[in-house]
Amino acid sequence: MRLLNALRRDNRQLLAKLAVIVALMFGFGYALVPLYKAICEALGINVLSLAERQVALADKGVANGNGQVDYSREITVEFDTNARGPWDFKPAVRHMTVHPGELSQVMYEFRNKQDRTMAAQAIPSYAPMQASAHFNKLECFCFNEYTLKPGESRQWPVVFVIDPKLPKDVKTITLSYTFFEVAGKGAVKLSQSPKGTAL
Repeated sequence: MRLLNALRRDNRQLLAKLAVIVALMFGFGYALVPLYKAICEALGINVLSLAERQVALADKGVANGNGQVDYSREITVEFDTNARGPWDFKPAVRHMTVHPGELSQVMYEFRNKQDRTMAAQAIPSYAPMQASAHFNKLECFCFNEYTLKPGESRQWPVVFVIDPKLPKDVKTITLSYTFFEVAGKGAVKLSQSPKGTAL
């Protein structure tokens, strides 16, 4: 009888420990989404979907680029591209002048110059660093993987709004993309559309 009671007590303790572990795992999983968004926002990585980004911009008073346009300021946006591999990657224009709060778009062209199918993706960066929190992309090909056949060319848009809260001393922003091949995925067929969504 004493052995049976000890066994029941051990089972209850094990059940309590497992319940605590399950609760901790659930809490950690629940906290991952806002934690991930906070980290990406701090690093200037756009991971929000188009709908989430539009809601975020609306909260800032920059809904669809037609509210709170600051016509008294002009920002020069420079477009820089880097290709890690034998292919062409370039913007339609090297720079443009925009007003904070104004909806703007630039097209990028990518061409696979190789004689084989390849998969690649682009990672953005900003200069100066403080501009990254104010450079809101509504549409972007960044972070999506694309597969192109030999000689195939594609065009992708980047639609963006610069937050009017950008510090006054920032007159020029450089948006730089590094396009690189995704290892081991060269034989995959093209499945993504040319228009990516900001992340």
